[in-house]
Amino acid sequence: MQLYSSPASPFARKCRVVLIETGQEDVDVRDVTANPMGGEPALNAANPSGKIPVLVRDDGPAIHDSRVICRFLDARAKAGLYPEGRLWEVLSIEANADAMMESAVAITYEKRLRPEALHWSEWFDAQWTKIARSLDALEGRSMPLLEGPLNMAQIAVGCALGYLDLRLSDRNWREGRPTLAAWEERFAARPAMTATRPA
Repeated sequence: MQLYSSPASPFARKCRVVLIETGQEDVDVRDVTANPMGGEPALNAANPSGKIPVLVRDDGPAIHDSRVICRFLDARAKAGLYPEGRLWEVLSIEANADAMMESAVAITYEKRLRPEALHWSEWFDAQWTKIARSLDALEGRSMPLLEGPLNMAQIAVGCALGYLDLRLSDRNWREGRPTLAAWEERFAARPAMTATRPA
């Protein structure tokens, strides 16, 4: 199997962290070019939307969307990253982390692909407001799950926070969120997180 990835993508990073945490060294990670204006032909053939990550399998159709891929990899390794007793909480926090990533990626693409004269500051602020609300929710009510045994919510949140540091460091997500910031510092030190740190 091949995982179509990109070093800076927080969505692809989720999958790469899962591969490392679950010891699935038989999956080859292949970096590809993807952007909203069109990506590599192989990527577009595997995922019609042209988005990464994509898991290309020998014994079935390609799987895309990081949440689907992570569920597949977890089931393949029987790793228990989606504990049955807290499944809906884990899935909800993973979805929340993905939403933060989507808003951050939207800001990044807007800054990179549109002329500066056409930038819409109110739209940037609206995207950041979504992120800030999500961060506050994590700080206010999600720490017990984040502090527990390794699960997919932790991986997703760790990757989201890493992407905020990479692309939106000027927004200083840590301000006013000391518990989440302390958790992120510990979680970011895990070998799977340091090995996949975005560049």
